[in-house]
Amino acid sequence: MRAIGPAAGDPLRSGRSGAGQRRRIALSGVRGHVAKGRDFVRQALLDWGWDGTETAEDVLLLVSELLTNASLHAGGCDELALTAGQVLRIEVFDGTTTPPHRNPSPQRALPGGHGLYIVERLSDRWGTHVHEHGKAVWAEIEASRLVSGRSTGR
Repeated sequence: MRAIGPAAGDPLRSGRSGAGQRRRIALSGVRGHVAKGRDFVRQALLDWGWDGTETAEDVLLLVSELLTNASLHAGGCDELALTAGQVLRIEVFDGTTTPPHRNPSPQRALPGGHGLYIVERLSDRWGTHVHEHGKAVWAEIEASRLVSGRSTGR
């Protein structure tokens, strides 16, 4: 596991805001990538002063769902990126251009098929974008929710 790119993001030295920071971590071929991704995000939230809230826990669940979906349906996750600003944007990059789709009738008592419903409910917005090497599935949380700790339960 390694942070990559020029904006890998060191801990902030002053203030408690990650505004304008972007952190990325390569996860392609990494064993335990969901746990490593969650740890990476947990540290970023701590560095940015956005930890210890209900919404921070929602962010960790979103990351778990997005990484798991990439593993199960897109051949794995290549990279996880976080961008902090007025929103926290979480992006999971994979090597396919196939868009994710919700299971039309997940079974309540059975595991599986609920991931995108969870993403939709916990995030303020989510979507996908295709790039030259595949796609990214992204989710956004308003920064004000992370500061106040309130979860709107969207």
